[in-house]
Amino acid sequence: MIDKIDNSQIQDILRRSSSKQPKSAKAPSDSSADVSIQVEYASLINKAMQIRQPGPDAIDKARKLLLSGQLESPQNIRAAAENIIKLGI
Repeated sequence: MIDKIDNSQIQDILRRSSSKQPKSAKAPSDSSADVSIQVEYASLINKAMQIRQPGPDAIDKARKLLLSGQLESPQNIRAAAENIIKLGI
């Protein structure tokens, strides 16, 4: 059977446990702290500019291959699906 619980015992336990906890650190009152982040975009821009864009001849070649049905092999379909998953659409 469970004995009656005295409320004063619970309050005493809470007081003792809160007194043992370390004081939490307060935020510094100086609001002039600088938390800016510096990012170097030049290298990212240079990488993006080095990506070769397909020319009009590549588009015509792809169109001819699609119309001829040469790209509809199971291997090509699988490779295209894998590229969509890896690279997105």
